[in-house]
Amino acid sequence: MGCLGTVDDITGILVFLASDESLFATGSMYSIDGGDDDMKLCRYGKDGFEKPGMIDAEGRVRDLSKVIESIGPKEISPRELKMLSKVKPESLPVVAGNPRLGVPYVGIGKFVAIGLNYSDHAKEAGQPIPSEPVVFMKATTCISGAYDNVIQPKNSTKLDWEVELGIVIGTKAQYVSEAKALYHVAGYCVVNDVSERAFQLQSSQWDKGKGCDSFGPMGPWLVTTDEIRDPQVLDLWLDVNGKRMQTGNTRTMIFSCAQIVSYVSQFMTLLPGDIITTGTPAGVGLGMKPEPEFLKVGDVMTLGIKGLGEQKQKVVAWPG
Repeated sequence: MGCLGTVDDITGILVFLASDESLFATGSMYSIDGGDDDMKLCRYGKDGFEKPGMIDAEGRVRDLSKVIESIGPKEISPRELKMLSKVKPESLPVVAGNPRLGVPYVGIGKFVAIGLNYSDHAKEAGQPIPSEPVVFMKATTCISGAYDNVIQPKNSTKLDWEVELGIVIGTKAQYVSEAKALYHVAGYCVVNDVSERAFQLQSSQWDKGKGCDSFGPMGPWLVTTDEIRDPQVLDLWLDVNGKRMQTGNTRTMIFSCAQIVSYVSQFMTLLPGDIITTGTPAGVGLGMKPEPEFLKVGDVMTLGIKGLGEQKQKVVAWPG
């Protein structure tokens, strides 16, 4: 997280560590919990009927529904996560078969996104390196499960992919410093920031090319901060039809996760359940040379981030 900062920052950290929110302390120098709190949380089952689950050491889904009714803002609070960390996955029933994995948690009030946050992606997009984070919003109606189909919208001609790290907020963040920013994070997940470039680039506002239905696959899991001790060392990758298109690492972000959470909190209050997707490395379809390459119906995207699992989506036509 870099240096501690000002005297006010240090004082704030000491006050923070005495509060309930300190239960979110990561494996940094400030960690006060020596317990085994590593968790991968998920929601499984048919769309609209998902149950809470936990992933065990062998990657199997365990039924968590007898412990909690759902996974939402309340369940990803510090005290609730502390309680869940005491549940041993092997004590839970194994879910039979290969269940659908839905969005790993519910109650997402804001879906914030950061653009051009990798210098190689900014270069391929023909854009200057930003001097501060580029912030836009994705509609919450675009959120879908990690293995759900991506629906090509009506009139879409330039459908594109973007593998990204998602930051899940666990406690209210308002005007937080960079030094304390990650203490407000519950965990991380994989996000595919699916984009329709023709819609996106019609104006200076990107939102309408980012928020179409199914343009926000998340998961397959929410991985807590005790397992992801440093979000700036994670490998990212994405394939289209088995061909590697994107390879990157979060260490090359222009703005780190801590900087992003702090920055966004200066302009909007971040609440438990809000998610920030942090930008993508080079290799998107728009940046292909000599000509851009875009998704078409039938294409399959496979993507993942080290420690956070993998996604897979097939592109299908709008059913209307």
